Amino acid sequence: MYFSHTPAEREAMLRTIGVKSLEDLFQAVPAAHRFPDLRLPPALTEMEALSEMQEYALANESIQELSSFLGAGAYHHYIPAAVDSLLRRGEFYTAYTPYQPEISQGTLQSIFDYQSLVVALTGMEVSNASHYDGATAIAEAVTMAHANFRGKRARVVLSPAVHPHYRQVLHTYNHGTPIEVVGEDLDLTAGPEALIPLIDPQTALVIVQYPDFFGRIYDLTHLAQAAHAAGALLAVSVNPTALGLLKTPGEFGADIVTGEGQPLGIPLSFGGPYLGLFATRKEYVRKMAGRLVGETVDNRGQRAYVLTLTAREQHIRREKATSNICTNQGLMALAATIYMSLLGKHGLRQVAELCYHKAHYAAQKITALPGYALWSNAPFFHEFVVRCPLPVDEINEHLLEYDILGGYDLGQDYPQLENHMLIAVTEMNSKEEIDRLADALAVLSYEEEASYE
Repeated sequence: MYFSHTPAEREAMLRTIGVKSLEDLFQAVPAAHRFPDLRLPPALTEMEALSEMQEYALANESIQELSSFLGAGAYHHYIPAAVDSLLRRGEFYTAYTPYQPEISQGTLQSIFDYQSLVVALTGMEVSNASHYDGATAIAEAVTMAHANFRGKRARVVLSPAVHPHYRQVLHTYNHGTPIEVVGEDLDLTAGPEALIPLIDPQTALVIVQYPDFFGRIYDLTHLAQAAHAAGALLAVSVNPTALGLLKTPGEFGADIVTGEGQPLGIPLSFGGPYLGLFATRKEYVRKMAGRLVGETVDNRGQRAYVLTLTAREQHIRREKATSNICTNQGLMALAATIYMSLLGKHGLRQVAELCYHKAHYAAQKITALPGYALWSNAPFFHEFVVRCPLPVDEINEHLLEYDILGGYDLGQDYPQLENHMLIAVTEMNSKEEIDRLADALAVLSYEEEASYE
């Protein structure tokens, strides 16, 4: 509970700094703006404030109360109870930046373990200690590639099938820089090989998503070969759950792997905080932004952990740093570490298989309804696009009456995909929930047909 200073304490502080009154502290502020009327409501007691906040909270519909088929970058997965239990231990929950390794071995070891797991998951050689989210990670990949070529290459080939929010952040990051971004106006139905003709000797980086924003799975081997033939790098933004089942980007020849780590034991939390994955090859490590933990031995020959290559970071040599990012989502990275450790290789594969098979069952049920059809015939993981007979917002409003949170309205970001819905299915969606979704859509389809008659 917060207790304000007593009048005597205020007087003592004012005397110490050499002013007579509280008003004297604000003499530099114009009188008209010095003490504005904030028009705040009357103060509440703790009991009254708690009651009011609980009323506000009741207006929120929890994901536990709805059957959710909304994904588009944030997914409802099962999180083992041990994740939250371990995450809230005081030594982790209150840990600060581990600049002093002699008193931060626990935090440093957990970050090192996180990096090791990300490397294994992505098939890369080195991982940093995370970024803020998947969007900022992909933007940092552009910065890293530009720095790798010492600014001599400033062209970025960007797939339109990369998450639209990620692309927006990328443009914001690079506003006012010489970096040129091309490729976003390509045909959405084309695969990643449609990017190859855009790669030229000025290209620093080619960026794709895997599976892409529409859930589709493509072999990226030819794209990687084309990028490397032109001397460019390939960055792949991944869904980490899919990597439990699919070929890793490292096997395709990717140079940088980014991604949103939210599916790895992090709750939806109304949009954050989340976790940005970032991995690369050893030859690019000195241009990689963010924190990096390495393993060494102390003066007694015992295993120890330290922050390494810190000259890359903004707080050490800011004039030479690749990026101004020198932080990490430590608590979220720990959640992902616990989650991946608990599930292991076989558990991650089981989750991925459940997502895959349930999504394909849902696609089969929905596309059997009149007026609904798959937008693409490409293989997909656990998201797919459905062409709908009605506006998506009308369909989702109807689904809420059945306690179902519908899919993502793609018309918001892609005008050519008006009346197209992106549906996500995870291991949390039971067969009964999928059948109920299909039944609710069937009712709407029947009502639509009846209205035409």
